[in-house]
Amino acid sequence: MNPPPSSGERFTRTEWIAMAVLLTANFTLAVDFSILNVALPHIGHELGFATGSLQWIVTAFALCAAGFTLFFGRVADLFGRKRLFLIGIVLLGVSSLVGGLAGDPAVLLTARVGQGIATAMVTPAALSLMTTMFPEGPARSRALGLNGALMAAGFTAGAVLGGVLTGTVSWRWAFFINVVVALLVLTIAPLVLREPARGSRPRLDLPGAVLVTLALVALVFGIDTAGHSGWAHPRTWGPLAAAVILFAIFLAIESRTTEPLIAPALLRRRNIAWGNLAGLLAFATETSLVFLLTLYLQEVLGYTALTAGLVLGVLGVGTVLGGLLAPKIIGRTNARTAIVIGFVVQAAATVPLAFVSDSRLWLAPLLILTFIGGVANLVAIVGYAVASTSGVPQRQQGLATGLVTMSQQVGIALGTPLMSAIAVSVTATTLLPGIRLAIGVNTALTLVAGLLVALLLKRSDRPMP
Repeated sequence: MNPPPSSGERFTRTEWIAMAVLLTANFTLAVDFSILNVALPHIGHELGFATGSLQWIVTAFALCAAGFTLFFGRVADLFGRKRLFLIGIVLLGVSSLVGGLAGDPAVLLTARVGQGIATAMVTPAALSLMTTMFPEGPARSRALGLNGALMAAGFTAGAVLGGVLTGTVSWRWAFFINVVVALLVLTIAPLVLREPARGSRPRLDLPGAVLVTLALVALVFGIDTAGHSGWAHPRTWGPLAAAVILFAIFLAIESRTTEPLIAPALLRRRNIAWGNLAGLLAFATETSLVFLLTLYLQEVLGYTALTAGLVLGVLGVGTVLGGLLAPKIIGRTNARTAIVIGFVVQAAATVPLAFVSDSRLWLAPLLILTFIGGVANLVAIVGYAVASTSGVPQRQQGLATGLVTMSQQVGIALGTPLMSAIAVSVTATTLLPGIRLAIGVNTALTLVAGLLVALLLKRSDRPMP
């Protein structure tokens, strides 16, 4: 059944309900990225995790969420976005119930793998349902703006919610909440979600799917290991080298396959290639800045973890506002201009933070600057989502949104280990000099991203045939 046409920026009642379902699912999955971070010591003590193994609670989720996203993005195109979305929500509910009831490390890690695979299913399927529900223009920009705002807010809210649940009830409720959300979504989604009828169904490029999944898993594992063992460790550069080799083999195979997983013509389009690079850098810079400011607030200024989370909640409020403003900026200019404006303002708001001191008088400026930076970052994120899905035919929207999701998740995985390595590279009695240097590098990366987009991203591309 075809989705009802959207005639302008306003959503119909059915579209609003469908958007609420999709946004609820994506917000919940974004929260899952960070909700257990604060609870890791409590989980380790209760379930008997060794301290060095706690990182696998986060890594198991990230590996599957990033590693399988392109595969499931293409599966959504071939076998149905609505169907994949519902299967992913079922898997999310079941794996979260298992995680909440877990009594030993093996069961909990299995649950986190299930949550990661569910994320790889649901996120590109939900995004492609949005992009096929609305034609290119104000309505789609608004939908992607709302999605970007809530997902970015979810990453910040996860840390705060995790701290509150762990301190007041139990870390297990970080899993049980997902079960409630999954039941709610499964009750409403089948009634309101629609997608265009699929034409002829090409075969799935299984060799390409296996290769790109292995490459992404190796990439994320190498990046994650760098945050714990350093960039010179064999467990860091070994997987990274393997990822480069696997990607090279994947591209060679794709250029010779009649029905490739990723059409080379899609990757050659500037809005796809440079748009996704902009998205990767947008997520890498802002999520890593949150990590650096968490260190600053707790290790330098001496605030508690919960207080630091609440302070950074101001950044989350800024991201919501940025998601609402972005469609208006894109409508008055274009996606490329919105991305450049977002990066420039984000850099301007970040650079003063490279001069923070150990005085708590910095708290008020930090609140203002992170709020502005959050607004600007979401303008760039929505701009890249619009640019990276424009001109793509409906039959490839799952793949296009899979690329958008992949760049987001790789950016999240890349930014924190990189900034962590820089922060600890400065030998000093406190972390402050290293944090300053890392924030300076973060600002430089943001400016470079804006420059690359201004020079290399086209204002628009004609639709692909």
